[in-house]
Amino acid sequence: MEDDTMKIAFVTDDGKTISKHFGRARFYEVLTIENGKIVAREQREKMGHAQFAGGHNGHHDHHDHHGAGHGERHGFDPASQDRHARMAQAITDCNMLVAGGMGYGAYESMKQAGITPVVTDFATIDEAVQAYIAGNLKDHTEYLH
Repeated sequence: MEDDTMKIAFVTDDGKTISKHFGRARFYEVLTIENGKIVAREQREKMGHAQFAGGHNGHHDHHDHHGAGHGERHGFDPASQDRHARMAQAITDCNMLVAGGMGYGAYESMKQAGITPVVTDFATIDEAVQAYIAGNLKDHTEYLH
């Protein structure tokens, strides 16, 4: 691995497991990796859907259409783009964002913010970090919705 510092943000609700929903996760767990070792770890508040959804407890129907089969990618309307940009603000110093799942819109918004989005099938942050250090962290874009 190159001799440089990498900051990776993981979406999480508990600081240990990787959330499957980028939009709904409560926090970012940001790990700083230098020369293949974790040198710092911090939890940051993430702007989440709850802050935008005006009191419907984080449930909102348009998110739950996995397998609806109409091929419509969501997250590209202006409101979503704005939301994703605000979610990216908390991690603009990070090189990479790792989530267990996210919409295409969020994925593209992260790229536009200069952050490499990675969709992983690892359940825990520690497993994903070890995979990253070993060079085995794959981006599973088939999990995008």
